[in-house]
Amino acid sequence: MKKTKMKIMSLLLSMVLFLFVPFLNLQAAADHPARLVDQAELLTAEEQQQIQAKLDEVSELHHCDAVVMTVNSLEGKTATEYADDAFDYDGYGLGEDKAGILFLVDMGDRNWATSTHGYAITAFTDAGLSYIEEKLVSYLGDGEYAEAFNCFAEQCDRFLTQAETGEPYDVDNMPQEPFAYAFWLVVCLAIGFVIALITASIKRSKLTSVVKRTTAEEYMKKDSLNLTVKQDRFINKVVTSRPVPKNDNDSHSGGGGSSTHVSSSGEVHGGHSGKF
Repeated sequence: MKKTKMKIMSLLLSMVLFLFVPFLNLQAAADHPARLVDQAELLTAEEQQQIQAKLDEVSELHHCDAVVMTVNSLEGKTATEYADDAFDYDGYGLGEDKAGILFLVDMGDRNWATSTHGYAITAFTDAGLSYIEEKLVSYLGDGEYAEAFNCFAEQCDRFLTQAETGEPYDVDNMPQEPFAYAFWLVVCLAIGFVIALITASIKRSKLTSVVKRTTAEEYMKKDSLNLTVKQDRFINKVVTSRPVPKNDNDSHSGGGGSSTHVSSSGEVHGGHSGKF
């Protein structure tokens, strides 16, 4: 009888947890600040919905917030200060280390900034951020804001996926662009082939007095050489050696990793800033 009651209690508890845990997850999602804050009103309602969904998906998949924020004024702060404070005081960051990256666009003076925190500092190195920012600024300069923010979400997914392998993108390990690589490889091969063909044609045109011989004897003047003794004799051996310099700092020779600074709240952040 007691065993039956215990089984029933366990079953009821499991059912309660099964129903209650999704509610907790939904509540946590509802309490989390929006990952797209478009105060400058750069996006249509449809674009906002689509980009918000993509940022949420990337953030939850990798347990690292990916946030986009647009404003019309920095309120007397630098772009970096504003981005850091927005991340710290608005409640962004997932996990114990509050991992996340925030991309800020200020339309007042056309500033932009990236702010990384927690695990995102490792996942987005200085070289990696520069790679992403170059793409984003190109879109911003052309007024293609939706494309810029979609690109940001896609690159966050790409960089976080790579970081999870244990080797984040960095100076000696940057993303490869397959189309560009193949294109320039074909171009280089074609140029090399044309140069070789031209060089061979020029050299061939200069050999007007040369007649092809069929045997080696035809290249010798008759009766000009008469060998009476043939002998191979080893004279000496010369060996030249030189030391190969060793680079003791090979793993850091490229100056990779992430530079950091401390925000007004005392938190450590990485990131860059600039204008578009």
